Amino acid sequence: MPSTTEKLAIFGGHPAVPPGLMKNWPPIDTDDEQMVLSSLRGGKLACGPNVKAFGEEWAAWNGNRHAIVTNSGTAALHMCVVACGVGAGDHVLVTAYSWSSSATCIIHHNALPVFVDIDFDTINIDVDKIEAAITPRTKAIVVVHLHGLAVNMDKVTAIARKHDLKVIEDCCQAHGARFNGRKVGTLGDCAAFSFNQNKCLCTGEGGAFVTDDDEMQARAAQLWSFGETRTPHEDRDYHAYALGWMYRCNDMTAALGRSQLRKFDGYFSIIRENGAVLNERLAGVPGLILPTEPDGHLHNWYNYTSRIDMDAVGWNGDPVRMRDAVMKALQAEGVPVGTWQRFILPAMTVFRAKNAYGAGCPWSCPNAGPGVEYNPAAYPVAQKHSDTHFGMTVPLRAPNRTDVAEKVADGFLKVFGAVDQIDPDKVLG
Repeated sequence: MPSTTEKLAIFGGHPAVPPGLMKNWPPIDTDDEQMVLSSLRGGKLACGPNVKAFGEEWAAWNGNRHAIVTNSGTAALHMCVVACGVGAGDHVLVTAYSWSSSATCIIHHNALPVFVDIDFDTINIDVDKIEAAITPRTKAIVVVHLHGLAVNMDKVTAIARKHDLKVIEDCCQAHGARFNGRKVGTLGDCAAFSFNQNKCLCTGEGGAFVTDDDEMQARAAQLWSFGETRTPHEDRDYHAYALGWMYRCNDMTAALGRSQLRKFDGYFSIIRENGAVLNERLAGVPGLILPTEPDGHLHNWYNYTSRIDMDAVGWNGDPVRMRDAVMKALQAEGVPVGTWQRFILPAMTVFRAKNAYGAGCPWSCPNAGPGVEYNPAAYPVAQKHSDTHFGMTVPLRAPNRTDVAEKVADGFLKVFGAVDQIDPDKVLG
């Protein structure tokens, strides 16, 4: 354990994490290279055979009947909205703190997002506040398994059944996470995954829509490929039967996905081992609020997100200033922390302006009904989290192992052991 009297790196001391120790994600080996080269030389670079195969393999791995590989998790989320029959003027509940796509996917199909504040401990939607947010126009709930921790789906599905609502799982960060032994993506009506650079399964860019429902799969597939009723893997008539997009994945990306999927269980074990080191070493550190893993949940530690207890560190000024100063001190120690999302969703201009398509649509469209308001002050827990959090991904990922996690823990202990020396005005200028 580092000495609490050791000079912080930000003040000229030696960093806790030696330069060059930490390796980038994802590991790329000869199997990945061979899969991509075979696709490149195979002559079908668009929506080719690897796209179909990757969808089948992802469905089998996750436990779904259907999977459609997409060009992004955002596309998959839009497909979920359409699959659930959400349309113009409908309301969809969603967490007040997430990536923008968790809510803009609702606007994509002329429906209106209705935000629900978060639970501070889990950072997920506060399931006890969902029912109060339901309106006569509510059609669905988007539950975001944020940073790799599943929402309490027992409570969500009970509410959904009571009010006849569809449940969309945003699993873009939650590959392999479980609730009561079941994988995310199998707990709602349909779900979306992302495979972009930062995710625990990486194809560069990409995603997948999954469901067990045949009709939902058909509606999603129609949106995915130009509004047609036949996919590129079938004999197409090239007739647009409904409004559609071009959300398909390319063959080389899918080839990399297939190769990475074969190694994913090993990656998952590594990230769990590294997370366990951090949880053990950092437990009880004054001023540091660690991420939680409630009973019945299996976290995938996609983003190891911590918060600062401002009272415990004796700071009563702007929490963002102290958070940023502590984060800068951690970065100087070689700990690659960063803020994932500095804005709660209801504060973002796209929602506040209520003018996504011009002329105020979809909020002012004739069938929109009574107005939906977006007052950031109505989501104090989300704001508190946003102002005090920082997270990290790479130290927990392969090829980094527990020796890296130990050094990262040393960096945290060093900084929080000397947090009283950190003056935001001096550190940030």
